[in-house]
Amino acid sequence: MKTHHLKTWLALTAAACVLLLSGCANTPYVRVASDPYANFAPYQTFAFVNPLGTNRSGFQTLVSQQLKAATQRQLEARGLQLVASAPQLLVNFNASIVDKIHGSTMPVLVQPAFGVGFYGGGYYGCRGGLYAPWPMYVDQTVVSNYKEGTLNIDIIDAARKQLVWEGVVIDDDVTRKELADLQGSIDAAVAAAFARYPVPPPRK
Repeated sequence: MKTHHLKTWLALTAAACVLLLSGCANTPYVRVASDPYANFAPYQTFAFVNPLGTNRSGFQTLVSQQLKAATQRQLEARGLQLVASAPQLLVNFNASIVDKIHGSTMPVLVQPAFGVGFYGGGYYGCRGGLYAPWPMYVDQTVVSNYKEGTLNIDIIDAARKQLVWEGVVIDDDVTRKELADLQGSIDAAVAAAFARYPVPPPRK
């Protein structure tokens, strides 16, 4: 009976850990850096670098178009205006998805090496179901393949040609669902980065 309860407790604990890790994996990591000497308040206009870092072979990719649309919404929400010439800020992107391998070793509960009769009768028959033997563990290494996505958003002072803000969003477990809904994934990543932009959108 106690062995059954122990196995049930271990199974529930393992399930809780998996759910916790899954939740962490679906939350992107965001890192930002700002020029400590830059004053973001006077900036009123912006444009996109041409060509963007996400373009390929001289052509604008679908990812570039979606990044531009998502970023334009974020900047316009903060009072900036997209202009065709003489912008105060320039915006550039870089994005990548790379295949990675993760290996982890953890103790796994296994059945005792001795037969049931060994514990239930014979030499250890004196236990008589009053108590169970200690659990047996072995180390098991699990190797998993995953995709890591990284998005860089650069904000440049056009007059000084100086990077003044950088937002980096890293998703260490890009799923097929996220790839299928590319626009939604890009919108979420851009919003996560601009949540830490020096100028917040005005309160409604």
